[in-house]
Amino acid sequence: MTRREERQIKHQRAVAYMESHGLDAVVLAQRPNFAWYTAGGLNHVGTADSTGAAALLVTRERAVCITSNIEATRLADEELADLDIEVKAAPWFDEAALRSVWSMEMGKRRAACDVPLPALPSGVFRLDADFAALRWVMTDGEIQRYRVLAQEVAGCLESVCAQARPGMTEFDLAAGIAQAALAKGIRTPVLLVAADDRVRHYRHPIPTGRILERYGMGVLGGERHGLTVSVTRLFCFGTIDSDLHRRHEAVCQVDAAMMAATGPGRTMGDVLAVAQQVYAQKGFTDEWLLHHQGGLTGYVGREIRVGPGCRTPIEAGQVFAWNPSIAGTKSEDTLLVGPHRNEILSLTGAWPTRPFTVHGQQYLRCGIREL
Repeated sequence: MTRREERQIKHQRAVAYMESHGLDAVVLAQRPNFAWYTAGGLNHVGTADSTGAAALLVTRERAVCITSNIEATRLADEELADLDIEVKAAPWFDEAALRSVWSMEMGKRRAACDVPLPALPSGVFRLDADFAALRWVMTDGEIQRYRVLAQEVAGCLESVCAQARPGMTEFDLAAGIAQAALAKGIRTPVLLVAADDRVRHYRHPIPTGRILERYGMGVLGGERHGLTVSVTRLFCFGTIDSDLHRRHEAVCQVDAAMMAATGPGRTMGDVLAVAQQVYAQKGFTDEWLLHHQGGLTGYVGREIRVGPGCRTPIEAGQVFAWNPSIAGTKSEDTLLVGPHRNEILSLTGAWPTRPFTVHGQQYLRCGIREL
């Protein structure tokens, strides 16, 4: 599937949404929506910005990209090439000119935007949150990109963690992971590293200067073409103690049960209910309360985080990153839902795994690697 073909599918979805919501146009300025509609195009400059430096005006007939003269050439050459999306620009310093471009292109259409933009004509609505659901079921092109990305994200994390040595700092390890990822064009919106007791005490350990002694954890949320992959790996120097082994076995069993429960005809809340049961069976009843358990992923690290009673239906073609944790350990990979069987996208074969059986089916989960 080419990007042009994928963009046509996205356009059809957007048009169907407009028709069901009484709209003539949608304006997409948020980074996830821009990347989704353009089959991986990027509209940002600052990586911390959720709103890009360019926006798409999508009507029933066509799409046009509106931006400043600073971004126009690069967007046309590198992000929107061969997509039949015209770029219209205004001088970067001329707000009146930008408003004029928007007014001319939008006309009298009834429109909604995914984020407030000062240059838009008055009367533009705020796009309903349900537009995000258009991103959730992946096309064949997105699945192909996801498979490649997941292997590379996991490979970056695993290769660097495998080289960890006592005396390194968390900053050292994080720097190596970031370098490996960026060398493959992968951005790192989530990069966590913990040494020793920080693994037990903190579920989201921002890297510090703490020195690695016996045990470590690396977490990478890697993004490319707008798609995000989430992976966690654990390692130790020497043999792990029996209590940590027991905890990791339990969290892997929870993860395997969640993966097995993730399928068409179920809801995200159903998966959490299964996780709660296994936590209790393994003697860790309340651990799920201490950290979110992951959820639907895609163009956002977590499109939806699962919670009790979450009624979001699971469909084939969706991608999930569950991340059950028990103090001191965690299990996390990125999972593609199939019509009959799921695919763990981020297993490379380079990290030690062992099978966990759920309802007669085996799910490979990553162990704690001894270095």
